[in-house]
Parts: sequence; C-alpha cells; structure tokens
Amino acid sequence: MKEFTYVITDEVGIHARPAGLLAQEAKKFTSTVMFVKGEKSAKATSMMKLMGMGIVKGDAITVTVEGDDEDAAAAAIEAFVKANL
Repeated sequence: MKEFTYVITDEVGIHARPAGLLAQEAKKFTSTVMFVKGEKSAKATSMMKLMGMGIVKGDAITVTVEGDDEDAAAAAIEAFVKANL
C-alpha cells in the first residue's frame, strides 16, 4: 500500500470540476484509491462522494492506494492533486 498526505491549496477545495477530473484519473488504474479526511473517506472514482466530504482549502487529506498498479497510480494521483488541488 502507498500513502501520502496533502494539504489542499485550491481556494474552493474539492468541487465539481476537479472531483470529476480526479475520478477520471483514478479510473485509469486497477488499484483502489481512497481519500481520507478525519473520519470521512471516499473512493477517488466517486465524484459525488469526494464532493460530499466537504474538503476545503487548508484541509489535510491522506490518500491511500492499494492494488497491482499502486506505484503508478500513487504517482499519478499525487501529481494530479499537486497540480489541481
């Protein structure tokens, strides 16, 4: 399992556009990508659940990636969040 933590820098946090793009990115891999904030968690492939987590600027999230292609998936998702969130 791969894991990294990231602090959201986007002014409005995770909203529709980046959540949709993130879900598309996560669907490219067979590994399970989970976003965790406090007690809440959601699969990165679920745009609505990501938006429902209420992640805003300044929130620290933990991203876990587990599966056959976890190395590639973790690298891609980490690059995505740094560029878009």
